[in-house]
Amino acid sequence: MSIEVVSLSKIYGNQIAVNSVSFQASEGQIIGFLGPNGAGKSSTLKMLVGLIKPSSGHAKILGLSIAEHSLELASKIGYLAENNPLYPDMYVQEFLDFIGKIHGFPADKRKKRIEEVIELVGLRQERKKKIGELSKGYQQRVGIAQSIFHDPSVLILDEPTSGLDPNQMAEIRTLIQSLSPGKIILFSSHLLTEVESICHRILLISQGNLVADCTLSEAKNYPGGLAAFFKDKTA
Repeated sequence: MSIEVVSLSKIYGNQIAVNSVSFQASEGQIIGFLGPNGAGKSSTLKMLVGLIKPSSGHAKILGLSIAEHSLELASKIGYLAENNPLYPDMYVQEFLDFIGKIHGFPADKRKKRIEEVIELVGLRQERKKKIGELSKGYQQRVGIAQSIFHDPSVLILDEPTSGLDPNQMAEIRTLIQSLSPGKIILFSSHLLTEVESICHRILLISQGNLVADCTLSEAKNYPGGLAAFFKDKTA
């Protein structure tokens, strides 16, 4: 089970957002896609999940081309967008039932999976509340719940702790770690502490270019530590 990305690029008009990015990822890895704001992280992730088309290059997820098998891959990939689009007037349980219908779960299996997912992400006390009434941290849990509802092999999370307070960030990080066995998790962040706390590996992108691909240990052992690694590679 793997992700293979080869020379993936995205150009908007005259602006190169992603410039010939290549990397591979394997099962059981939590990979931090790290970089400053505007570096090209979101554009890369959106190409992988089929929301935008690459200008050039190609990628395979679980052996399937993102260009040729986008519909099939939708059932194998879980995605949390950076702005976590939700329906604020829907109740948590109602929303997850809606997600289950989208994925084609029959009523009995849908009901069982709702219970499982609510337990997994810690939403039991909030299940009968409207999404708009929840704190930002619990809304992120709802977003993660929808992304894992169909038990995807690949989980792609774009800035999953954006806008959260320190306690909420720690809770979401712990949740992501708990989901990692048997999956490939790729998440973007501009926070060094985020990547340091849960990642096995770092992909560092700057101005659309992949400037580093290494283990967390290698980055931390860089002269001056992780902060110096980030500063020097993105300068």
